[in-house]
Amino acid sequence: MTDADQEPAAIGELIELAAERGDVDGLRRFADNGSSDAADLLIELATERGDLAELRRLSDAGNATAADQLIELATEQDDLAELRRLADQGNTTAAEQLAELTAE
Repeated sequence: MTDADQEPAAIGELIELAAERGDVDGLRRFADNGSSDAADLLIELATERGDLAELRRLSDAGNATAADQLIELATEQDDLAELRRLADQGNTTAAEQLAELTAE
């Protein structure tokens, strides 16, 4: 096995370690460098912590899973401004949630 073969496994271990430690900055670095595993773990961590700002950052970068989680959290928190912002960007799910919340 060459060093190149070991690198992905080593990176995967670093990503897992960052997730276990709740290291948002570490996960963000890996995600920003193209690691979908780090992005998924970052979304999971941000969702658990209710971190709308991190989910917004990922969503605005085009991550659909982050957008879905952001909509879910914004809905749970009755964050009409966030739902409106997403709806204004063309997110139909956010528009539907906004309509439901304002109709109540």
